[in-house]
Amino acid sequence: MAIANPLDCRSWYVTDELLAYHDCEWGHPVYDDQRLFEMLCLEGASVGLSWRTILHKRPAYRRLFHGFDIDACASLSDVELESVLANPAIVRSRAKVYAVRDNARAAQAIQREFGSLCAYLWGFVDGCQVVGEWNSMDEIPTQTSLSRKVSVDLKKRGMRFVGPVITYSFLQAVGIVNDHLLSCDRREACLCVCKVSDTT
Repeated sequence: MAIANPLDCRSWYVTDELLAYHDCEWGHPVYDDQRLFEMLCLEGASVGLSWRTILHKRPAYRRLFHGFDIDACASLSDVELESVLANPAIVRSRAKVYAVRDNARAAQAIQREFGSLCAYLWGFVDGCQVVGEWNSMDEIPTQTSLSRKVSVDLKKRGMRFVGPVITYSFLQAVGIVNDHLLSCDRREACLCVCKVSDTT
């Protein structure tokens, strides 16, 4: 199969905001617990919506959820969450807003057991980035055996909005999976020293 046009890798980033996200964030390996937690919550918030919508609202999410500090989010009261829910700057889904607190408490338990959220998540791939070998966007899967495994374990630990499809989007976003196309000029910048391939 011929290598895709380099512009194809950005075909779904139709605005400058999304293009900047693709070039500077998407697929870059993340090892910071707070950043991992933020992306987990934001990906969950995107269920049924476009990522463009969530990205546009990200500053408000960060402000209302204390920069996604895990301990602060775990301590949010019902009164505080109701105040967040009333704010039109975010997606006002009760289940998604309350899920941030639930997920933070689950993340705290993970930190106690594994030392960090980072160690837990990267442990699913033994610290080695999964690298896709894709020529076009339509080849990239929406879920894999890895995302299904992570999803099941996250749910077992009390995480919400972590189905296998949204979990795969999360794994891509934080660079545990590198799904930049072979033709994408950001692919190499996102590669880890240690990497493996998984196309299942």
